Amino acid sequence: MFFDGAVNAKGVWIGEILISPTGQHYPATARLQFFCTKNTAEYEACIIGMNMEIDQDVEELIIMGDSDLIIRQAQGEWETWDVKLIPYRQHVEDLSKRFKSVEFMYIPRFHNE
Repeated sequence: MFFDGAVNAKGVWIGEILISPTGQHYPATARLQFFCTKNTAEYEACIIGMNMEIDQDVEELIIMGDSDLIIRQAQGEWETWDVKLIPYRQHVEDLSKRFKSVEFMYIPRFHNE
């Protein structure tokens, strides 16, 4: 699953795409109805994507994103100091337990278009 979030003067957008082992693509996008930071948008995108995969009964998941912060926090490599992000990181951790296996991978922004 790839995820991404975007914040600009026109609003906040998130997107995710699940690519199945057979190559099927399942994209989703949404416009958030509240203003937030780039990191919050990235977490929102990741969480929406993880929920999509749970709804599809996915058991093994590789999650790829271009937010080094989100990926490293989800991997447990970095602490979450921002009090606004702590509930998001905790939610990702809780959702991760619903999968047989889950792996988070950082990818450069130009590979996450």
